Amino acid sequence: METRRDIVVVGGGLAGYATALGCARLGLETLLLAPPAPSDGRSTAIIGDSVSYLRGLGIALESLEQAQPLEAMRIVDDTGRLLRAQSVEFRASEIDLPAFGYNVLNADLGAALRKAADEVGLRLEVRSEAAEGLETTSDHAILRLANATVRTRLVIGADGRRSIVRKHAGISIREWRYPQTAIVLNFAHDKSHDGVSTEFHTRTGPFTTVPLPGRRSSLVWVESPEEALRIQGRSRSDLSRLVEERMHSILGAVEIEDGWQAFPLQGAIASRMTAGRVALVGEAAHVSPPIGAQGLNLGLRDAAALVAALGRHRDDPGGASMLADYEAQRRIDVATRSTGVDWLNRSLLTDLLPVQAARSVALGLVGRSSFLRRLMMREGMSPGSSLRGHRHDTASV
Repeated sequence: METRRDIVVVGGGLAGYATALGCARLGLETLLLAPPAPSDGRSTAIIGDSVSYLRGLGIALESLEQAQPLEAMRIVDDTGRLLRAQSVEFRASEIDLPAFGYNVLNADLGAALRKAADEVGLRLEVRSEAAEGLETTSDHAILRLANATVRTRLVIGADGRRSIVRKHAGISIREWRYPQTAIVLNFAHDKSHDGVSTEFHTRTGPFTTVPLPGRRSSLVWVESPEEALRIQGRSRSDLSRLVEERMHSILGAVEIEDGWQAFPLQGAIASRMTAGRVALVGEAAHVSPPIGAQGLNLGLRDAAALVAALGRHRDDPGGASMLADYEAQRRIDVATRSTGVDWLNRSLLTDLLPVQAARSVALGLVGRSSFLRRLMMREGMSPGSSLRGHRHDTASV
């Protein structure tokens, strides 16, 4: 049996739902293929343009039960090397904002996206099916499911780093692995975090605390694979003491919550984000280490740019001019963010003095210059805003 839709989004993660909702709100008949996903206890810092895009979908992050405003971000050099960078603090108040955005539980954001999808009505259909094959022509694509086919003007691959859409579209991807494992957990603590996220730069990678409501925070702790295995074998009380020690007790005594996770770090970037009648968003197009809140925010900026391009090319969604528009809007942001995160992560792992000196000088300049801090904050909130002379709308956060 064959059905027809204007748009088919493959992948029911956060980026996939956000993209499908945006398409449906344009009035395009949209099908979202969202196979059941495992539970996710992680949190994500949603900042700047991503907050604004979600608000446009009817999702006010501040209304989520576990949303915590991010008022400041602090970088601390904890490498113990000879050439150490000075600590740098970025405060939202420096660019006249109450907060950069919100740290939210992925499960809460997912629930909000699913609720919003229900409210869109007939313009968005969600099926818990997986795509099995894809064929494209100049004016349509045929997506094969287990017991049906769907004819569509555009297939959007939001199906993650092992994207079947990317594979069938013939889009190559460059992948690499880091000698690191990320441990992700939530914890309670004695002292107030005051809405401040702290990223300790260590010899094995970043150790980043991100505030949650009350006296709770989330942690992304990057270690060597061998050390990560040893850490995971510790008792909860031992791990709590170790976390407090690693953050120099800035939040007082710590109690780790159940449900911590670990995963190997890798990076990837697709050779292009489009092919005939196909567009990629999120980790189908790019994968970055958990540094600087880039991962999901890049994916949400993909979604926003793709929806905007569709709005400009309503006569042929998925046509060559629309795909070229989307590609042009995203390539620079994706390339510069991916390169920057990769360089920063690798700079922590090397003992080469020139690299350490460059990193120390760069952070020192930012720490001493309010102009550079404001520039970096505005670019982090809204890429390209400095070139456009645009100030982020304080009402949107």
